[in-house]
Amino acid sequence: MTGTSSGIRSGGGKSGRGRRKVDGLLLLDKPSGVTSNGALQKLKWLYAARKAGHTGSLDPLASGMLPLCFGEATKFSQYLLGADKTYLVRARFGVRTDTADSDGTVVESTEIRISDEATLRRAVQCLTGPIMQVPPMYSALKHHGQRLYEIARAGREVERAARPVEIYSFEIEHFDPVTPLFRVRCSKGTYIRVLIEDVAREIGSLAHVIELRRTSVGAFDEAAMITLEQTMVAAEEGTEALDALLLPLDEVVGQWPLVRLKSQEARLLLRGSEIAAPNGLSAGMARLYTDGDSFFGMGEVMADGRLLPRRLLAHDSAAQGGDIPLTQLSL
Repeated sequence: MTGTSSGIRSGGGKSGRGRRKVDGLLLLDKPSGVTSNGALQKLKWLYAARKAGHTGSLDPLASGMLPLCFGEATKFSQYLLGADKTYLVRARFGVRTDTADSDGTVVESTEIRISDEATLRRAVQCLTGPIMQVPPMYSALKHHGQRLYEIARAGREVERAARPVEIYSFEIEHFDPVTPLFRVRCSKGTYIRVLIEDVAREIGSLAHVIELRRTSVGAFDEAAMITLEQTMVAAEEGTEALDALLLPLDEVVGQWPLVRLKSQEARLLLRGSEIAAPNGLSAGMARLYTDGDSFFGMGEVMADGRLLPRRLLAHDSAAQGGDIPLTQLSL
């Protein structure tokens, strides 16, 4: 299943002591049976990183892409949280559980199964495009300050407002009348467990998720993922091997347009000032680089032609490459 998150979840540990500054993005291939926070803590320990967090958590049942942000990369986590995602999901029809996945307790069953592939195809077509989805009780969303899953575990259920999400594609990867496999590409905030229950409802049956794998987040696909085993092998070789597994900071926001600025313009943005946006830029977010190709953060181009700083790197990270004199800057 997939949950949603309002922000990055930071790893614990003793702040700064015995740790080093690590900046970058690791696209972890989280194994099934491990919590997202457990995976984060393991990697934070391996890297001896001062600061780390994960975006778009996966439940223990799920495997696949879990972006881990280290150091300055955490500043740009929001851009991954809002990214589209792709999942492979296998469902079991005829049985409903309280959590809508195989980690839960069976609460209802039926003899009604999928009669044929055409019937299933019509059902998924009904749930493709913009839809309204009611979040499950077993989720991390809050109701009057309390997590929904805490309320559910206490044996209670509360009303949840339906929320708009978009299912960009919903394909039958492999048909089986009891355990079909689907591929889903969807917007942020989509609960795959709920989607599977809704498919079953369309054909008058019940269902729950038995396998779930996230294969992409935004522009990142399976080929970019690193396994826990790979990180542990690299850790044996030393910090250079570990750091070589990290993607650079600007790849976190690689989907946004690139803007190169003169050193004076970059300096003004780093001080918190606005500047005139270069000609030809549409309104929206943009990656900021100096004319020496050093990435130093994110800005927003306004409709009136102004360029405003939004999320900028700290002095030492922004100064990599040495092309911006950053002395006496006030961020």
